[in-house]
Amino acid sequence: MRTVIQRVKYAQVQINGLTVGKIEKGVLILLGINHNDTMKEVKWLANKIKDLRIFEDENDKMNLSLKDVNGEVLIISQFTLYGNCIKGRRPSFIDAAKPELANELYLKFIDEFRNFDIKTETGKFGADMKVELLNDGPVTLIIDTADASIK
Repeated sequence: MRTVIQRVKYAQVQINGLTVGKIEKGVLILLGINHNDTMKEVKWLANKIKDLRIFEDENDKMNLSLKDVNGEVLIISQFTLYGNCIKGRRPSFIDAAKPELANELYLKFIDEFRNFDIKTETGKFGADMKVELLNDGPVTLIIDTADASIK
């Protein structure tokens, strides 16, 4: 799994001009799913993001987690995170999971955050979405489970 995480003041997603997900202070998670991903990656990544200390404390140090600040989450499925642009001019998406697997793991990833009792909003898998956000900091991080030694 590959994510781009942005700390936000607010974020929202629209489909056909209608807002389907909206959060205030928290994180926008763009989520890409690889064809080799399993529940092991889902659980590891959700826990990693939940516990990341990327919010400022009273001394303006990044010491607080999403849970510490009562932050919210907007999760957007984005297969293009697995776009390989090394050869040619058109990205190759052969590393992205097929829609059936990707949707299943996307829904389980969402469930993990809801089980953490974190307000979780989403887009719609496979839809043409318009995402609006106010990046706070800016703080933008990339996490790829392939870089972690997950057991």
